[in-house]
Parts: sequence; C-alpha cells; structure tokens
Amino acid sequence: MFLGTQRVNALGRLEIGGCDTLDLAARFGTPLYVMDEALIRSNCCQYRRAFESRLPGSVLAYAGKAFLCLAMCKIMEEEGFWLDVASAGELYTAAKADFPAGRIMMHGNNKSEEELVMALDYGVARIVVDNAWELGILDRMTQERGQTADILLRTTPGIDPHTHKRIRTGQADTKFGLNIHNGAALAAVRQALDCPNIRLKGFHFHIGSQLLDAHTHHEAVRILVDFMREAAGETGYQAEDLNIGGGLGIRYLESHCPPSIDEFSEEIIATLQKALAHRKLKPPRLMQEPGRSIVGEAGTTLYTVGTIKTVPIKEEPGQRTYVAIDGGMSDNPRPQLYEARYEALIAGKAGQEPSELVTVAGKHCETDILIWDIRIQPVRPGDILAVQSTGAYNYAMASNYNRFRRPAAVLVKDGQAEIIIRRESYDDLLLQDGVPERLAGKP
Repeated sequence: MFLGTQRVNALGRLEIGGCDTLDLAARFGTPLYVMDEALIRSNCCQYRRAFESRLPGSVLAYAGKAFLCLAMCKIMEEEGFWLDVASAGELYTAAKADFPAGRIMMHGNNKSEEELVMALDYGVARIVVDNAWELGILDRMTQERGQTADILLRTTPGIDPHTHKRIRTGQADTKFGLNIHNGAALAAVRQALDCPNIRLKGFHFHIGSQLLDAHTHHEAVRILVDFMREAAGETGYQAEDLNIGGGLGIRYLESHCPPSIDEFSEEIIATLQKALAHRKLKPPRLMQEPGRSIVGEAGTTLYTVGTIKTVPIKEEPGQRTYVAIDGGMSDNPRPQLYEARYEALIAGKAGQEPSELVTVAGKHCETDILIWDIRIQPVRPGDILAVQSTGAYNYAMASNYNRFRRPAAVLVKDGQAEIIIRRESYDDLLLQDGVPERLAGKP
C-alpha cells in the first residue's frame, strides 16, 4: 500500500515527497514523523471542491486535535480552512501562528474559565457549547465583560456509529453534548435565547471517529434536521449553521475502504437537502471538522530496527519473531488504546516482496507491541521500518513514558525536508523538574 507521494525510487527504497526515507532517517534520526505536505494540501483541495461545488458557502474546519503545530496552522490558513481547537494549548498555538480568529471554533466538554477567557479575548468565531453549566458561565462572563459570543450548541443524536467503543461520541451514553431525545438540547436552546450577550448561531454534532461508511452521518443529519424543526416550532429559532463534525476514516490497512471525499460529500449533501425540503426549513450553512482524513494517510513514522529474536509459541506455526524498534507506545499509543492496526515495510527494501512474518515490538515496559503478525521484507538490525498512516493522533498523543524524548516531525515536499517539530533533548525532559531545598544538598 503506497499513499500520497510514496513510491519506490531507483535504489529500491521508499521515497516520500521526493525524499529518500533512509536519507531522512540518517539526517534527522529516528523515531521520525514524516508528513507529506502535497497529500495534506490535496486532501484540503478535495474537501473544498467536493463541498463548495455542491453547497456554496460550506465551511471546512481542520480538527487540530489530529495533528497541530505552527506549520499546520499556516498550511490550513493558506488552504482556506477554518481551525477547530479543543483546548487552551491548541488555541494558544493558533494564536502564535496568527491564525485568523474569525476562522476558529473552540471546542471542549469541560472548558475552564481560563479557556473561555482566551476564546473571548482572541475573538474566536464560534464557541461550541457542550452543556448547560458552561452556557451559564459564558452568559455571566459575557455580561461582566460587556462582550457578545457567537455559539453553537453541541447536541447528541443518540446513535451508535459502529466504530471502536473508545472513539464513539454520538450515542446517548456519552460525556459529550446535549441529548436531543431527553429534552436537554431543547432546554439549552431556550436558555441560550434568554442570554442577552449570547448569539445562538446553530447546532453541532460529532458521532465518532474512523468511520468507514456514511450511514451514521445520514442518520445523524436527519435527526438534527428534525431537531431544527422542533426548535423552530417550540421557540421560533431558525438555525443559521449546522456543523456535522468529522469522523471520516482512512486506510490504515489495505482492506480498509472508506468513502472518497467526493462520495462522502455527495451522500451527505443529498441527505441534508432532502431532509430540509421534507421539513420545509431554510438551509443552514453547512460546517464540518475533518482531521484524520486530512493528515492521517499523510504521516509515516520511521524507526530503526534493533533486537530481533525468535521464540517458541504453542500456536501454529510454532514460533514468533519479535522485531524491536527504537520507539513504541510513547510515540504511538493507539495500538494500546484502540487496538489499532497498521501496515509497515522495510524502507530500504521497499521494492522487495514481504516474505517474513514478524511482530513489531516497542522498547517500552509492559506489552508494548506496535504491530502483531505482519509480513514485511527481510529484516535485519539497523534497517529502517516505515509505519504508514501515522499522521493523525500519533504525535498529538505522544508522551514521555519511560522518559523518552518525543520525536521530531519533518514536512516533505518536492525533495525538500524541513523540521516542523524538533526532537526533544534530554534537557527538555528536565525543564519542569524541581528539587525541594531539603533534598538539594549533598548527603
């Protein structure tokens, strides 16, 4: 499986963005996140073309939680995207990148007053309000500050998106949003309309992540249009915006077949227009927040192979070969959290057939296995292993477990490779450490 600008070059090695991955590993070290800029920009263009051609005025906001840094903010700004941030840290990153405040949406299921102050100070375009308590705090703050705030109410449609249990967010039993079916969402509409400095602009939902079909989006859109009709009938309020969140899946494995961006657009807009016509509602502005489908396939992680050991097991074929790499769950916790599976190859032998069945092991404590039972090219210590589709939620969830340094990230395009996140130093690991005075002296 080759993604984006990946190809086998004349030396038989994996190349990304015109850069030989073995050269990248030698120059920048491993583990190393390699981001394919051309694929990121191509995905942005496909989203804009697919939605804006069918529904002019549609808003595409990149979900920064997938992978965010100053360079990503700049790319999204150039591509005409908005930005969805979900914390003070993400908003601070956007501000430091001078990302336009009028194209930022602020999320979070438990926003602190500090985060709400930051959002108001920076003048974000939309605050996506998660619950009635938050709405009350925002009401008080806007009145005290003499400001207004444009908001969306995050609703919970109450449907099962049929993805991994830990990335479902649209079902009734979830920490996110205001439940439509038990009346909480309608009560919040009334509450928002009574807030003098709050301007309710519309509704939001997000049903889950890594969705490989559009079925649950169809269901959720229909439920939200019904709710828009109910809100209009009960309060007279007409929604201006409808934000359908993100969640479109990517190819982690060759067997994964998510809808194309164009197919997804065609299906969602057709469902929305049909539902609006049936309910005789004025069309709202369509907004959404793709993240994984923008950067997921654009990321590849390079590791250096170390120890290789073969051990006996009871099951067929009777033994297992462990290939240890110089990273693991500190740079990619998804296999541990979500039982995620990946494709991988030996970068220096990318043109050869995968002939060896191995298990790729990280170097952390406990059961740090990156990939169970995968066929790769003949592997030896010192080889570079390339794990594909690691652009989303890898660096974003990286940690200093076992006091590992978080890896560097490079942006590759047209044969050029540039650092966008530097590798942490050992001194970086100690920056926040302190020693009480009673322990500072020598024994």
